[in-house]
Amino acid sequence: MTSADDDPTAAAGNGLTYRQAGVDIDAGEALVEAIKPLARSTLRAGVMGSLGGFGALFDLKGAGFADPVLVSTTDGVGTKLRVAIETGILDTVGIDLVAMCVNDLVVQGAEPLFFLDYFATGRLAVEQARRVIGGIAQGCLQAGCALVGGETAEMPGMYAADDFDLAGFAVGAAERGQLLPRAVAPGDAVIGLASAGVHSNGFSLVRRIVEASGVGWDAPAPFAAETSLAAALMAPTRIYVKPLLALHRAGLLKAAAHITGGGLPGNLPRVLPEGTDALLDQPWPLPPVFRWLTASGGVAADEMLRVFNCGIGMALVVSDPERAEALLQAEGEKVLRLGHIAAGAGPASVRFDAMPNFG
Repeated sequence: MTSADDDPTAAAGNGLTYRQAGVDIDAGEALVEAIKPLARSTLRAGVMGSLGGFGALFDLKGAGFADPVLVSTTDGVGTKLRVAIETGILDTVGIDLVAMCVNDLVVQGAEPLFFLDYFATGRLAVEQARRVIGGIAQGCLQAGCALVGGETAEMPGMYAADDFDLAGFAVGAAERGQLLPRAVAPGDAVIGLASAGVHSNGFSLVRRIVEASGVGWDAPAPFAAETSLAAALMAPTRIYVKPLLALHRAGLLKAAAHITGGGLPGNLPRVLPEGTDALLDQPWPLPPVFRWLTASGGVAADEMLRVFNCGIGMALVVSDPERAEALLQAEGEKVLRLGHIAAGAGPASVRFDAMPNFG
């Protein structure tokens, strides 16, 4: 016997329904109810109203700002999503999404205030979406910002049934006189904060290397035998908001660069003034995942540095590295000395007088 969902002519009046066209309004409403507690858990000073309205309201004065400048970012997590979908590791990719946005806010001296997400799929599976958005809520808690809304789009014909896509949008604020970078000069120290692994960049190359290696996603990771390859590579991007804000509020931070696609050579110059270079003359320990990627893919050291973070998730410019290091370590960060700012000619650049051992 054919059900109404199977037969597009079986609806009342022999007309089509939205569900028969592939969109389940009931599932969307169920998801909203499922994520309301997640959103409530991220509430912070300044949030007005609750999830479910046509827009989100935020009171900057209520958040403690006197003369604020708004800072906004948007990002995704790239083809790391493909690994999440294929392996079923869905609980942390939302953390990645938040991290990619809020880490870009904080390097400008801004405190993240609120976050919105866009979740698009071919067929809405409520539990899949709830797990992903649960990770987004966890990322917001780590960053101290509120999840105030978003959009869930069910688009049959645009995505395969189990596929989905993510985008994130973050808004922060800084007092007008506290924006970064500021007063970077030769002699300042360059230090790094350790990454948690690959983070969320370079996964198109990662996936090619994994395929060529013949190591299955469920197999022990060759560089971390206590966990699977998938779990090791899906370690979420670290969120550096709270330690960087603490460093900035202590007056110790001159500039910061989130090390994403482009690596150190592509990101650190973005926060340096013309006529200066970052001279990196202290090699740092290379995490085993990057040594494995180098060896398994035959990737040259220069290419590794241009594609991946290579163990440095955030690069900072400070004038007092001893005090900065002590504060950051008290915040739970692993701090790596990298080098210093030197006088240069023309546009800012990164010069490697030393680099990690890629094996």
